[in-house]
Amino acid sequence: MRVTALYSYTVKGAAGIAHEAADVGPAGLAGDRQFLVTDTDGVYRTQRADPRLALIRPAWADDGVLALAAPDVEPIAVSVDRAGPRRPIVLFKHHLTGIDQGDAVAEWVSAVLGRPSRLVAAPPEHDRVTDGAIPGTAGYADSSAVHLIAEESLADLNARLDAPLPMARFRPNIVVAGAPAYAEDALRRLRVGDVELGWTKLAARCAVTLVDPATGRRAGPEPLRAFARYRRDPTGGVVFGTKFAVLRSGRVRVGDPVSGAAASPATAAPAASPPATPAAAG
Repeated sequence: MRVTALYSYTVKGAAGIAHEAADVGPAGLAGDRQFLVTDTDGVYRTQRADPRLALIRPAWADDGVLALAAPDVEPIAVSVDRAGPRRPIVLFKHHLTGIDQGDAVAEWVSAVLGRPSRLVAAPPEHDRVTDGAIPGTAGYADSSAVHLIAEESLADLNARLDAPLPMARFRPNIVVAGAPAYAEDALRRLRVGDVELGWTKLAARCAVTLVDPATGRRAGPEPLRAFARYRRDPTGGVVFGTKFAVLRSGRVRVGDPVSGAAASPATAAPAASPPATPAAAG
């Protein structure tokens, strides 16, 4: 396997940023999910309820300036505050803190989403502990630090659909190619460039995968309908892609080889069934 694409998602729920190379620390790719959009009470917003988040295109500069763009509004640039007062926020069941980035960017995000919103940054002391087989840390990601998907897995999914979906629907950090579809399910420890990763869990999929990132609108029922037919997890949900904790920090580049150890067939799950024909997939 080799790395074919790298993405970070500076603002949780917003569009990804493609990289040719990226530093990877304990919380994943540098800058990944370091900013979170909340309501005025500090409760997180994601594409599940606010699909227009997908229309926000961030750009992160080394000088500490976060630039945001979206259709039909003027772009905005924010000098990121990493020292301001901490405010409580809620991300799923986690009670964390964030640093509010001010009224101007709050008004901008509110205009894009059509609902009163704030933008917060993870404070320097952010020390969230994530769950999974190997505990780790992350910014404001749903769970583990790194999300990996193989191109072959997406190709297998698309063979079951009437219309193919782009990789952007699934928001991976690392995309690889050169292995059978769903080989990433079984990987337990792997090396990517200078980085070592350890398996935490399969990536549970939700309504975010129904959002068309180009329009910021839901366009279901696929891929969840297809996943329900062949990618069910024993817990009852559906899965696609794999989450990892960072065991050793370093740098990863597009083109880097990927090597690793896999679980035995008895413990790797779920197994993929043969592709359905597009007609049968509905």
